[in-house]
Amino acid sequence: MENEMKQSKFKNICVFCGSSTGKKSIYKEAAIELGRELITGETVGEVKAVADMHQRKAEMAKHSDAFIALPGGYGTLEELLEVTAWAYLGIHDKPVGLLNVDGYYNSLLTFIDKAVEEGFICSNAPKIFVSAPNAKELLNKLEGYFPSDGTVASKLNWENEELDYSQDSSTG
Repeated sequence: MENEMKQSKFKNICVFCGSSTGKKSIYKEAAIELGRELITGETVGEVKAVADMHQRKAEMAKHSDAFIALPGGYGTLEELLEVTAWAYLGIHDKPVGLLNVDGYYNSLLTFIDKAVEEGFICSNAPKIFVSAPNAKELLNKLEGYFPSDGTVASKLNWENEELDYSQDSSTG
């Protein structure tokens, strides 16, 4: 029997990660494992000049088919929560994966459950996160992800991202 490589439904995956490897070697090992699972031998990435961090994140989100957050700090959490909020608002229906190495994201998942329980997140909102302890399992779960029809808000167009924040909305 001949082994065939399964063709991924994802062309581009945006990976959020910390600039540090953290204190445990298991975090570095998980990042390397994810890299091995994702690298196909093709050229990876592209350089594009942007005006600011907001435009950078919008461009990454616009061109990605899925998102993965490795263990990381404030920057990783900020990027993760922004794409999660966009999914919650119906701006995109792309899967958001948590590489939950050694239970790193368990507290975040518990927090989300508590926010739903307390009514801060709609209980009928679609399940946004896909979580797994290793890269292979996470990628398999992401491949099997299908967006639910329970979006909270209507879809917005990525091209509408260019908002003018310089205008004062007060009536003076």
